[in-house]
Amino acid sequence: MKLAVIGGGGVRSMFLAKSIAGRAEKMGITELVFMDNNEQKLKIYGKMAREVSRRLCPFMDFVLTTDPIEAIKDADYVITTIRAGGDRMRCRDERIALDLGILGQETTGAAGFSFAMRSIPALKEYCELVKKYAKPDAMVFNFTNPAGIVSQTLRDMGYDFTYGICDAPSGMLRRFEELYGYPENHLDALCYGLNHLSFFKYIKADGVDITNKIVSDDEAYKNTDLRYFDKDFLMRKQYVPNEYMYYFYNREKAVENILNAVRTRGEQIADINEKMTEELSSIDIENNFEKALEIFEYYYGLRENSYMASETGNKRESKWHFDMYAPDDGGYAGVALGIIDAKNGKSDKTIIACVPNTNNAIEFLDETDTVEISCEIIDGKVIPIKIGDVPFENREIITRVKTYERLASKAIINCDRESAVDCLYLHPLVASYSLAEKLVDQYIELNKDFTGEWK
Repeated sequence: MKLAVIGGGGVRSMFLAKSIAGRAEKMGITELVFMDNNEQKLKIYGKMAREVSRRLCPFMDFVLTTDPIEAIKDADYVITTIRAGGDRMRCRDERIALDLGILGQETTGAAGFSFAMRSIPALKEYCELVKKYAKPDAMVFNFTNPAGIVSQTLRDMGYDFTYGICDAPSGMLRRFEELYGYPENHLDALCYGLNHLSFFKYIKADGVDITNKIVSDDEAYKNTDLRYFDKDFLMRKQYVPNEYMYYFYNREKAVENILNAVRTRGEQIADINEKMTEELSSIDIENNFEKALEIFEYYYGLRENSYMASETGNKRESKWHFDMYAPDDGGYAGVALGIIDAKNGKSDKTIIACVPNTNNAIEFLDETDTVEISCEIIDGKVIPIKIGDVPFENREIITRVKTYERLASKAIINCDRESAVDCLYLHPLVASYSLAEKLVDQYIELNKDFTGEWK
């Protein structure tokens, strides 16, 4: 089996390599190709990923390339994790929104639309290469943000072999397992909604619903991403939200905190990544991997501890360490590998992914809507699980943001300014036609080198 990663020069490449290499022999993965069009980053982070793979699974053929055709040719599966325009374009996306007093977060906020304007044309080119060069039944797992709009748009464009993946829901479940001493993949949970706007209807351990236990536990608010939420609120609601719901529950607080911070999240990451890349560029990765790993751990630790700190005022405080030999919870690679395992009949566990709302699994949405939802793999097909009744306020916010995503897809496919203004006007974190016009005009100008001509 051949697996290709488009965007293999990203700073998280080692995590991906660890997840894949640790499962390669069992899954029958014999060839892994990391491709990136940024040769400098591929020579640093790609080489670090290759070293991790070599130590964990020396029999697997690991290739680094800047040629997408070489990567995709005869691939059984493809993972896309790209950042068109780089980190500094994210900074500009977010600042344009913030200058108008609007949340600029790159997926949940208005800046996600700008990011999608760049992501989708690039992903379209890779999907065309998959159609031409990959195996006929190849599957593409997209981790490129904003995953909600991207997943919807790729499907709307006819690329029905694409699936959106995100590690936020599975990562939250893993933190609960760690908190209560459960083994990995022990919890049974039903997730529904959209990417970065989803909810756990229930979380069960050994068949017993422990949702109330979680939302009532002070330790959960200290040691998991419930730290971003009000305990009384969740005890009243009796569901567990995705951590990104913080932005919807606390819009004005998030904007105020970001504006009062020295740097946005995007600016923090850009600064950290640039310093780390500069320092690592002087290291001989292949002959001094341990030193490279020491540098990586320092800078990535800064990145992890600053996660959502500017937006919430709540900073993580922990020493970060990359242990390639420790048990691996998989991250976003685990979602993709879980689907592959289940498709090949080697697992029957449910997977949380961004897929079409088949059979109206979420009853109030259309079947063509892409949703983030718990799924089963039946006869090689990814089938979302029927959700049933949901709280009215969750239904309303999901419907509103799904409308935004539908119109965003239409706008980006057709380079249509009017649809773009409509979608951002309806975005609950914008909710202003005049501000939507200003955002769209600035984003069209910002992204003119990445998109076609807008009308």
